[in-house]
Amino acid sequence: MKKNKQLENIVHGIFLICGLITVGCVLLITIYLVISGIPAILEIGLVPFLFGETWASTAAQPAYGILPFILTSIYGTAGAIVLGVPVGFMTAVYLSKIASAKVKSVMEAAISLLAGIPSVVYGLVGMLVLVPAIRKAFNIPDGASLFAAIIVLAIMILPSIIKVSMTALDAVPKEYEDGSLALGATPIETYFRVSVPAAKSGISAAVVLGVGRAIGEAMAVMMVSGNAPNMPGLFESVRFLTTAVASEMSYSSGLQQQALFSIALVLFLFIMLINATLNFFMKRSKEG
Repeated sequence: MKKNKQLENIVHGIFLICGLITVGCVLLITIYLVISGIPAILEIGLVPFLFGETWASTAAQPAYGILPFILTSIYGTAGAIVLGVPVGFMTAVYLSKIASAKVKSVMEAAISLLAGIPSVVYGLVGMLVLVPAIRKAFNIPDGASLFAAIIVLAIMILPSIIKVSMTALDAVPKEYEDGSLALGATPIETYFRVSVPAAKSGISAAVVLGVGRAIGEAMAVMMVSGNAPNMPGLFESVRFLTTAVASEMSYSSGLQQQALFSIALVLFLFIMLINATLNFFMKRSKEG
């Protein structure tokens, strides 16, 4: 008994250390971004920086307005969620409750493979296949656009949504479904009116993961969006907050580099705000 207690204390201490290291890393990143990002905002001005519509960091008279990047990130993430969440959710319900064991096994392997594909591969396939297809389908000069980025992001968030939602649905006690069926409900009614509400917290977590993946992606969207600092339009070449930092950081210096750190700070705060909002509504819904 004494040895078990000592082992338990050791494991507890290891977990505590790991948790403190994680929190410490987040704090260090936050402090570094604040220290690096605030000077440019103070020099440029908060309103011109956040609401300026022109980004010309290498011009003779540089301009550092990131409103196009902010709107592009919002529209791109929202579009990916609108397309990806319903497909991922319905796929999870099908695989968890309806599909045969053989189909489920094959599909789970395919989803795991999809999750393991590097983002640059998504971008390469999108650049070689999706962008020309959009150009031909809509008869536009260039298919590299916000629309292409939305489609690529929607595909990239599918594995996270499907796998986490499936785990939540599989964890629903079978007695819930048996009771619903015994009361005369059809299997489909049982799945959507009993199983899904019971797995609501897990499905919500899947959506949060999808949002985080969509808003934080850089390489894939850089390859299919055109990476031009324009105000967002569905078939316009655009630049996201992430791609703005990734595309210029290697050769930046002075105020330009500080402005890129400021963009990273805005992105960081933006992600924290989205996660806090989603978690608030999840907690409120759970309490209700």
